[in-house]
Amino acid sequence: MSTQTITALSTFGTGQVFWSMLWFFCFFIWIWLLIRVFSDIFRSHDMSGWAKALWIVFVIVLPYLGVLVYLIARGKEMSQHSIEDAQAMDAAQRQYIQNVAGSGGAGGAADEIARLADLKDKGVIDEAEFQAGKAKALGGS
Repeated sequence: MSTQTITALSTFGTGQVFWSMLWFFCFFIWIWLLIRVFSDIFRSHDMSGWAKALWIVFVIVLPYLGVLVYLIARGKEMSQHSIEDAQAMDAAQRQYIQNVAGSGGAGGAADEIARLADLKDKGVIDEAEFQAGKAKALGGS
């Protein structure tokens, strides 16, 4: 090894590794903050298009100051947008689960049998069709 290589390796001690990792994580957090700010700007329904454009220009031209000012000025709205999105996703998930669970299982089979019984009582289907539909609703073939 050359003398330069040995000198470079000896100066890259534990403290240098720590500072390199710290700067890397700070850079990663900075990128994450930029993504959060831009996504909040675009999903804000309470801002006009011109206000969104001005915030984007401000964040692009003066990134550190722009993000800091945005977080101070609209931090509460950012959290409200996050809460509203989480509630909307929760409601959509609950609706989906209810639709899927309601289409099968005991409740769905009971509803189907009640519908078939009503059709049988009205004379639309006969006993054989009722029994076939009942077997199908209960999972038989």
